[in-house]
Amino acid sequence: MNATTTLRNRSWAPDAARVEGAVKVYGSPDSADTAVTALDGVSVGFPAGRFTAIMGPSGSGKSTLTHCAAGLDTLTSGSAYIGDTELGSLDDRRLTLLRRDRVGFVFQAFNLVPTLTVAENITLPMDLAGRRFDQDGLEWTDALIDVVGLRDRLHHRPAELSGGQQQRVAVARAFAGRPDVVFADEPTGNLDSRSGEEVLGLLGRAVREMDRTVVMVTHDPVAAAHADEVVFLADGRLVDRMEAPTADKVLDRLKAFDTRSAPPSEGGPS
Repeated sequence: MNATTTLRNRSWAPDAARVEGAVKVYGSPDSADTAVTALDGVSVGFPAGRFTAIMGPSGSGKSTLTHCAAGLDTLTSGSAYIGDTELGSLDDRRLTLLRRDRVGFVFQAFNLVPTLTVAENITLPMDLAGRRFDQDGLEWTDALIDVVGLRDRLHHRPAELSGGQQQRVAVARAFAGRPDVVFADEPTGNLDSRSGEEVLGLLGRAVREMDRTVVMVTHDPVAAAHADEVVFLADGRLVDRMEAPTADKVLDRLKAFDTRSAPPSEGGPS
């Protein structure tokens, strides 16, 4: 029987998203030769109004966890929630509407529409949903444009922007609909260090100044240090959490995991 690791939310805030007993198996669960267990009984909550980073070795289940928590993929067993809504209870249409209205996404690839301006890319999800902007919505979008520093680029198209500026547009688009939670999967992976720092700073500002919730997958301890908390995965299990992370503390924790998982050296103790 698979072990279940449960680490409870240490914050007073309610969870914007969470999984309970999450198991994800790729391939046939009945065949040990083809089945790959990406998540092995994970229970974790992501508090509202907080910036959480997810870290772990390659293949530890980081992206799988976020994809299942966000409703982009389905669990083999267990439950995933956005707020109090259990995703497994929704049909395809209602799940699509929930992702559109309550979840934002930022990926390593910018995924901007090249023929649209910056302003049009930012409001594209609402335009596709047929949502009309009331005064409150206009004020929110206007404030968001200032947070990401794009006011002088609103009429430019993606090809006229740097990579960092394009990712800022993607960040603004993710927050434009005021979702319950934004999931960011390696959002600085295609950026140089300076642009990456700018994008990470924007995610932090959105949490602190606009009361948003961010869950970010990263392999970079420097990026993780921007978060309020880091959760660590290994072999599909949640194995640790760290409040108030620093790059050095995160790196030391990752090194400890690598040491524990490394095979014994030849001729040494088994």
